[in-house]
Amino acid sequence: MFKKVSVIGLGYIGLPTAAVIASRGMDVIGVDVNQHAVDTINAGNVHIIEPDLDIVVRSAVQAGNLRATTIPEKADAFMVAVPTPFKENYEADLSYIESAAKAIAPVLEKGNLVILESTSPVGATEELAKWLAEARSDLTFPQTHGSEADINVAHCPERVLPGHVLRELVENDRVIGGMSSACSEKAVKLYKTFVAGECLLTTARTAEMAKLTENSFRDVNIAFANELSMICDKLNIDVWELIKLANRHPRVNILNPGPGVGGHCIAVDPWFIVSSAPDTAKLIRQAREVNDSKPYYVLNQILEALEQFKKPIVACLGIAFKADIDDLRESPALDITKMLAEKNCAKVLVVEPNITKLPESLSKLGVELVALEDALAQSNTLAVLVDHKEFKSIAPEQIAKKVIVDSRGIF
Repeated sequence: MFKKVSVIGLGYIGLPTAAVIASRGMDVIGVDVNQHAVDTINAGNVHIIEPDLDIVVRSAVQAGNLRATTIPEKADAFMVAVPTPFKENYEADLSYIESAAKAIAPVLEKGNLVILESTSPVGATEELAKWLAEARSDLTFPQTHGSEADINVAHCPERVLPGHVLRELVENDRVIGGMSSACSEKAVKLYKTFVAGECLLTTARTAEMAKLTENSFRDVNIAFANELSMICDKLNIDVWELIKLANRHPRVNILNPGPGVGGHCIAVDPWFIVSSAPDTAKLIRQAREVNDSKPYYVLNQILEALEQFKKPIVACLGIAFKADIDDLRESPALDITKMLAEKNCAKVLVVEPNITKLPESLSKLGVELVALEDALAQSNTLAVLVDHKEFKSIAPEQIAKKVIVDSRGIF
């Protein structure tokens, strides 16, 4: 049924998805507005860091099953995996989805399936279908024709962990919400071509809310750990030891605190719930506010540590949003480093093993990207912001004479 699949958006979700489907022998057309990304993929290379992704992409390109372009082409199914950031008032910015809809609308044909994979506020799939219908009045859509529509539309949110994307794309269960029963059934047939996990059917709105709920649950639990760490600082208690002891209870599983919450999901998705029910989502809002405040708390800890030196030199270990990846989106470590540099009270070095160039927001402030050995040699203060594997192997004697602010508990 599905001979050709088009994936719109070749980022951290779209590219692995396209590569996995292509590895199953289907023809996959990847579409992205970034010409550099398109050229890189067509050369059999990758523009993002994800374990083993380069091998799968290279193999799929060489086999002729994966090709990238900036202009959408006809296909049997279209999977939209574009960003959904929020605006200044925490409302979702659906402009990327709207642009994707307008881009694929001209090439839609009767019988096509359109799936929104982007994490979205409730109602976004219906908005996507509305934009498609406005562009193609010659076709029918499920909002007006249900299961008899020419075009099937569904929502299937990604739920993978960076660093484990290729495995989880295949193994994880998927929540599939069609705008009609026919939409759901057709979407399942597509996902079953590469998903070993169970495909769970529901409505588009419930599928949208399921992803937001999953990430909000995690955000609330991280907020508990972050708040606990700040309380322990005031009471002179080692929060890492405390959590380890508390977690020996058979029904307690406290997460690890950190410098905040980053990434495009957990740091963003709860606000979609809050903005849709502002008077009711009190706990979810409070958790978000706790986690959003944590970078400022860690920043103040670093500034306090720097006061001990006439010529403070601080090495910020990590600016990615989590360990062992290169993704800087919504990264509290990046925010802390930027705020620290803006204070202009110390020389700021960054060690980030997964990137080769600092973002302009840091380089224009005079921040230097250095190797770990150079940072340890030059600095008198260490700010551990990400628990990359390289940092866990630092020998005790290398840091014996340094002041350390360890937001990840690796030392």
